[in-house]
Amino acid sequence: MRSNTVKLGSTRAAHRSLFYAMGYTEEELKKPLIGICNAQNEIIPGHMHLDEIAKAVKYGVLENGGTPIEFPAIGICDGIAMGHDGMKYPLASRELVADSIEAVANGHAFDALVLIPNCDKIVPGMLMAAARLNIPTIVISGGPMLPGRYEGRDISVSTVFEAAGRFEAGKINKAQLSEIEHCACPGCGSCAGMFTANTMNCMTEVLGMGLPGNGTIAAARQGARITLAKQAGKRIMDLLAKDIRPRDIMTAKAFKNAITVDMAMGGSTNTALHLPAIAHEAGVNISLEYFDKISKHTPYLTKLSPAGVFHMVDVDEAGGIRAIMAELDKAGLIEKSCKTVTGKSVGQNIKGAKILRPEVIHTVKEPLRKTGGIAVLKGNIAQDCSVVKESAVAPEMLKHTGPARVYDSEDAAIKAILAKKIKAGDVVVIRYEGPKGGPGMREMLNPTSVLTGMGLDKSVALLTDGRFSGATQGACIGHISPEAREGGNIALIKEGDIIEIDIPNRTINVKLTEEELDKRRKAWKCPAPKVKSGYLARYAYLVSSAAQGAVLKFN
Repeated sequence: MRSNTVKLGSTRAAHRSLFYAMGYTEEELKKPLIGICNAQNEIIPGHMHLDEIAKAVKYGVLENGGTPIEFPAIGICDGIAMGHDGMKYPLASRELVADSIEAVANGHAFDALVLIPNCDKIVPGMLMAAARLNIPTIVISGGPMLPGRYEGRDISVSTVFEAAGRFEAGKINKAQLSEIEHCACPGCGSCAGMFTANTMNCMTEVLGMGLPGNGTIAAARQGARITLAKQAGKRIMDLLAKDIRPRDIMTAKAFKNAITVDMAMGGSTNTALHLPAIAHEAGVNISLEYFDKISKHTPYLTKLSPAGVFHMVDVDEAGGIRAIMAELDKAGLIEKSCKTVTGKSVGQNIKGAKILRPEVIHTVKEPLRKTGGIAVLKGNIAQDCSVVKESAVAPEMLKHTGPARVYDSEDAAIKAILAKKIKAGDVVVIRYEGPKGGPGMREMLNPTSVLTGMGLDKSVALLTDGRFSGATQGACIGHISPEAREGGNIALIKEGDIIEIDIPNRTINVKLTEEELDKRRKAWKCPAPKVKSGYLARYAYLVSSAAQGAVLKFN
């Protein structure tokens, strides 16, 4: 056992003494030590119930011959961090989550790990740690939130962000806004729609690192979630016995499956950051061009919030991820030979799965659209890449030409939007919000939601070197690389420049000659960094481009 390093021999007497101080017995120390990384906290709704998940995992480990040892992980609620300087931290915290798990797991020589996340950056951070450590690992998430109810319809947190825009536009009053905000989020779980957290929890299942149901069983369906957690505790002991490791599971073919399902479900654009980062830790190279390649031949099967009216609970009732994968397999789009934490192959896991609610999960013969949810655009604004959630763009905005309204921060853009300075036809440009420039690559849910609430989502485009929430809808193009801080052409755009967006043809350009761009480039001066000390300053120094998953580099 790996843990023998801290348990066996006369030179480890002091080590054993420290274990005894915590109440561990000699018998327990003879068993494998299973690290249980629990991201429970009292600031993220998706994490407030994770103690119950951890308790169930421990039962499963104990019943199957292991000694569970719990330790924590940090987490930031993207929703609460949204719209202020706090949003500089969530993406950067992904690396902290991965690094801290590495430190604790190696510092104590755990034999295997059970990782318990639920929300946005915690899920990919844990998967990055799993791939990096490459010891037997399973992920059990906390599950999605149920949608709230308002005036007879299902709503979620994205409804509240949009309601704020409607309020500012005078379309609803303060009492209505208050009523919406009180009923949108009814309890524990990751926000109810196909936002980043639920996208990544579904991707965990597709990659084979989580059990079937991991991505869709609601947190409020406590019995099913606790059962799944007990099974995860049991399964980790089998993975350890058979020495099945994350890199055996997270192969190039597994990432192909994940991207395919992501495209079919219209997942968050943040997967274009997280999946490459996880793959990087697993020794697999994924380019954003690969996302676009897969998207072009993957049918779009589920129109979920924010693009549609359905939520994760509906997907679960419709057959879950297994049903989606089984349907995609009919078109030969799933790699069925991939290993999973179930001990079975993907093909074995999805055998017999059926669509139970055809209005939620469409068939490959009658998809919502013949192509997938995410598009990668290039042009003289984004020479390396940019990303848009095509499935959430109104048809009339798939091609758009308009004058640039340029802002050097999200805060400045929000002020202009609330002051009603943005008009139909405009293209809002928000720059110096990339991984280095932010630093931290802030999500832009506030400006996009306010624009939607004001009724401008079908006439105004927004582009940024920052990123967008999974709850974003509209012609919102993010991840523009090279970012402004690194001298990318987005830094050269001036007020009134004409921007041409063509999503079907995958282009994004400013109508300027190369001569004019060169002239502006020579005159451009890199602004002083926004943060000069602390973790974010170190992060800005080390972080790579969004085109590379915003992973940390060391040379």
